[in-house]
Amino acid sequence: MRSASEGGRRGHAEDLRRIQEALEAASKILGSLRADGVRVEHKAGAGPVTDADRAVNELLARVLPAEDEGWLSEESSDDARRLGKRRVWAVDPLDGTREFLAGIPEWCVSVGLLEDGRAVAGGVANPATGEIFLGSLETGVTYNGREARVSSRRSLEGAVVLASRSEFDRGEWARFRGASFEVRPVGSVAYKLALVAAGLADATWTLVPKHEWDVAAGVALVLAAGGSVQGRDGGVLRFNQPRPLLAGLTAQPPALLSAVKRELGLP
Repeated sequence: MRSASEGGRRGHAEDLRRIQEALEAASKILGSLRADGVRVEHKAGAGPVTDADRAVNELLARVLPAEDEGWLSEESSDDARRLGKRRVWAVDPLDGTREFLAGIPEWCVSVGLLEDGRAVAGGVANPATGEIFLGSLETGVTYNGREARVSSRRSLEGAVVLASRSEFDRGEWARFRGASFEVRPVGSVAYKLALVAAGLADATWTLVPKHEWDVAAGVALVLAAGGSVQGRDGGVLRFNQPRPLLAGLTAQPPALLSAVKRELGLP
């Protein structure tokens, strides 16, 4: 088994190789499954979970963590030993399970790497669309193998803002009706963050709390692509917390941060 110190010496380029290989293997598993053929269970107080979630989680847990690295996944029991690890993988094996089951191509596999409480590298794969977003703070971001950056937009007027499909359906985005920007509902939050990182949308924000595994990869991608990410309290996001739940976040090019904060009434 690789050691975390060995991975650190080789830098994030080696981490990205591991992430890409894991995403490609996960995509093969998901590509072989039909949404109407998987077993579905409903977790108390949470959304559905399927055999597909579990199969991908088992794969990622087997191929990603090195000897001295921690693990945090939506589909694994939380192990408090991660709190003493410098490097931790924060994974959602199938973010957007509702969309996966409904045949809406807005779900993905999300793999984030945390170092000292920061999201430093990540990858998001959408097998339904064939998209792979990959990046780290050291290397920048690629979208399907090509270099990508956040958009160059400097005003919210005419911007494309990605909303949570579930938040939108619950009416929580009604207050933005008539705004100068376009609100576009999308399922997976990891996928939304990846689209912002690649400049395929201008901004996204959450109106409800999100778990670390939901957003770690996407946050790393936005930051690596030159973007800005802030908590809804105006602070810097800190990961690998005892309770891995974030109050929410905004993600956008730095030039839009002030406008987004005004729109949301944030400090």
